[in-house]
Amino acid sequence: MAVLVDVAGVSAVRPGRPLFEDLSVTVSDGDRLGVVGINGTGKSTLLRLLAGVDQPESGVVRKGRGARVGFLDQRAALPAGTVRAAVSAGAAGSGAGTGAVGGGDWEVDAVLDRLGMAALADADVSQLSGGQAKRVALARVLVQPAELLILDEPTNHLDLAAITWLEDRLAGHRGGLVLVTHDRHLLDRLTTRMLELDRGSAYVHEGGYASYLDARAERDERAATGEAVRRNLARREAAWLRRGAPARTRKPQARIAAAEALLAARPAEPARRGDLDLHFGTPRLGDKVIEVEHASAGYDPDGPLVLKDVTLSLDRRDRLGVVGPNGAGKTTLLDVLAGRRPPASGRVERGPTVVMGVYDQHGADLDPSARVRDVVAGPARVPGTPEDNLLMERFWFTGDLPWARVATLSGGERRRLQLLSVLAARPNVLFLDEPTNDLDLDTLRVLEEFLEDWPGALVAVSHDRAFLERATEHVVAVGADGGVQEVAGGLAGWLAASGVPVAADRAGGGRTPSVAGGGAPPRAAGSPARAAGSPARSGGSPAGAAGAGSRSGAAGGGSGGRSASTLSFRLRETEKLIGRLERQRDRLAEEMAAAGDHVEMARVGSALAEIQGQLDDAEEEWLALAGEAEAGR
Repeated sequence: MAVLVDVAGVSAVRPGRPLFEDLSVTVSDGDRLGVVGINGTGKSTLLRLLAGVDQPESGVVRKGRGARVGFLDQRAALPAGTVRAAVSAGAAGSGAGTGAVGGGDWEVDAVLDRLGMAALADADVSQLSGGQAKRVALARVLVQPAELLILDEPTNHLDLAAITWLEDRLAGHRGGLVLVTHDRHLLDRLTTRMLELDRGSAYVHEGGYASYLDARAERDERAATGEAVRRNLARREAAWLRRGAPARTRKPQARIAAAEALLAARPAEPARRGDLDLHFGTPRLGDKVIEVEHASAGYDPDGPLVLKDVTLSLDRRDRLGVVGPNGAGKTTLLDVLAGRRPPASGRVERGPTVVMGVYDQHGADLDPSARVRDVVAGPARVPGTPEDNLLMERFWFTGDLPWARVATLSGGERRRLQLLSVLAARPNVLFLDEPTNDLDLDTLRVLEEFLEDWPGALVAVSHDRAFLERATEHVVAVGADGGVQEVAGGLAGWLAASGVPVAADRAGGGRTPSVAGGGAPPRAAGSPARAAGSPARSGGSPAGAAGAGSRSGAAGGGSGGRSASTLSFRLRETEKLIGRLERQRDRLAEEMAAAGDHVEMARVGSALAEIQGQLDDAEEEWLALAGEAEAGR
């Protein structure tokens, strides 16, 4: 296979800490590389180096002979002019060679339409919102001829239909692909290798998103085992050193030095300390939360109406997902519910115990000179209280980070800080507008864990399928006509009703797997476990060659070779998935019993059958995992 880009021994640092050191990796024709890591580890920096936009502080980046690169940057700049002209400029000179994505001007309008920008094709790019500009930049990359696509968060600001179309297009790309995304379905379907950045080190995992989760769990288990061994050695050496001062003078000095070093050693600090526990201090929510009757609203007070005759009620433990095409009015609905936009007509009432927190797409304007601890405290509290310190630690702002200036944080770290500042106000009704944009996968998984047991109400606007499947229990859809309707069957019911195609999984067909808990989709017992990651470092050998690590095949007796910790994690996540599906099934059964006509019964019955099928699959997966765990004992 032709080498598209080769990275040898590159390093990048930020003030006070390295991003990555001595990293080597090769991307060849046909490779599908996903890049993951917590906010601030250098994912976007690495992509800019691969694309040739920036130069490494050390090491070299070599582009393959004749390899054309299409790069979607988070800070993409568009040329002046109309939207169509900006995208057509990217397609200029098309007629790409074998394996390249791209087309001529004939494709520009089609791609803009798929990305929801056809209506603005003749608009000037200077008039676009940030999300619209990102979609135009994505269209510009997709229509240009390129053997290597490097995409930084391509699903941000796309609706579910556009994401599904993008999946199919990228799956058909015959060149190379490097992808940073929070969309776990996209990662699991498209990637064949994962590059994990973790506190200056890099690890390559052969296989997709599931292999990364398996390998990281196994690495954590090895680290815990190594720490147990170190402690036992330390105890023995400590006993040896305590055998009296006279004897110590006759002990070999080298062994004394080794023992003292062993006692002083500490295990590597975890990337993030502890679990995210933010339930404390949440005020009790009364029976009345938010009631909306016949409300209408628009983007502007004097502009046309976007929402029309909306009636809904929010319960104190509701987990409400809001879906719909871009521009339908999802954010407007959230703003009306949160009291940030008064309705043009109708009634909106909130209960007396409601304390609202809003995390929107843009976030609060943070003072670049402010310190993290000041942002968390806000204007009403003194920074550095024990409660705020505990909150920052639980949200992984540890070490020197509480004292860091906002200007030194990465874009993802700023978004995480904005979320933390919302939660620090201790709301009991939480509004999340596209919360998965620019947050790393670890934050999303732990936020989902937090929301499962949080004693408050949630309204979430999101295009992230994994987040909606886990964090919400019922869904309302905002239609192009301005109406808001509850959808039987949750997200799956809406996708089926709206005609959005469900992409086949990477293995070739079948139902798209549900990524429970942000983890890997269910895998049949007895299938081979993917390779654990090994450091992608030094020696001049690319990470692609060195990253295979140890590979575990299927063992006799049906064991897939997975560790006990991995199996335990999968069992817990599958149990949670079963619980969510059972709640959805019971709710649909109640709707079926109350259905007033055969049309409604058919609609609810179809959604009920879909949920029951998912529940059956999850129960079979649980039985397979339990059998595998039992066989490994």
